[in-house]
Amino acid sequence: MPVTFQKIASVTVGSGGTSSIDFTSIPQTYTDLCVKLSLRGSNNDPYALIRTRLNGATSGYTTTRLYGYSGSGTGTGSDGNTGLTYLYGGYPSASAATANLFGSDEFYFPNYAGSNQKSYSQETAGVNNSGIALQVFIAGIWTGTSAINQISFNNEYGNFTEYSTATLYGISKS
Repeated sequence: MPVTFQKIASVTVGSGGTSSIDFTSIPQTYTDLCVKLSLRGSNNDPYALIRTRLNGATSGYTTTRLYGYSGSGTGTGSDGNTGLTYLYGGYPSASAATANLFGSDEFYFPNYAGSNQKSYSQETAGVNNSGIALQVFIAGIWTGTSAINQISFNNEYGNFTEYSTATLYGISKS
């Protein structure tokens, strides 16, 4: 069964940055969605905190995280949260990290156009000045049952800087 990725839309942040990256009017003609991001936050921290919302909903999100630091950092852990107002969306690099370094983030939404609750998986990696890499794997559910037609990404602590990018793909399984 071949699987094809079709680029639906792409955003590149311009000069001055932006507080939000939004995909709207997402067509319902694919089986799954994938969003690939290369992000850097303007906040004066090693990492940004990305909040993700589906269809503008501000409730009904549950997540489970598994995270670990590598390099000169230490620590691993996991947690779970219910009743959230957003999906955890990862921790890409921010202004206190190595200059011009962007973190990577990927979301996968299976059966996004169906009438059931929407599950997702996400992975992210960010690096800071101390040679510490943070990698996070997240799985979650949004209790909404309408088809996903909008995905919004916000940096909780600031903007996304110039040259941050996000690309939305529709996935067809035939």
